[in-house]
Amino acid sequence: MINAEIDRAFPQWMQIGFYVTSIVFNLCLIAQILTVGVAYFNDPGWWTVHIWLVRGYSGLSLVLLGGSLSLPFSGKIRSLATSLPVLLGLQFCSIHLVTPLHLEVLHPLIGFTLFYVSSTLVHRVSREVFNKSDVVTKP
Repeated sequence: MINAEIDRAFPQWMQIGFYVTSIVFNLCLIAQILTVGVAYFNDPGWWTVHIWLVRGYSGLSLVLLGGSLSLPFSGKIRSLATSLPVLLGLQFCSIHLVTPLHLEVLHPLIGFTLFYVSSTLVHRVSREVFNKSDVVTKP
């Protein structure tokens, strides 16, 4: 009986860990947006912080991808988690590839898409892990 309770609780704790990781990833993206703003409008020295931030947290996208595939999550959460490393790859390509098409103009758009996907992931995981309904009820 005790082992069955542990088996049921263990995935819940792993899902909560996934949820916390998704929040940390989202907070890192917020910091990324703030540092680029400070770098652009105030102090160009913040570009270094902007670059090091993405190098520091980008591995979390792979952790989230692995977690979404190994834990009992919906297809929507798996899709969102899968898109994080893809979008980060596109971010890298958009800023480092020099082409006559000037793909660097897509860098901010991809960044905001990344933030939207990450925020949606946090919201969806919260709903699934804590069994919240998407329906808003009137008091």
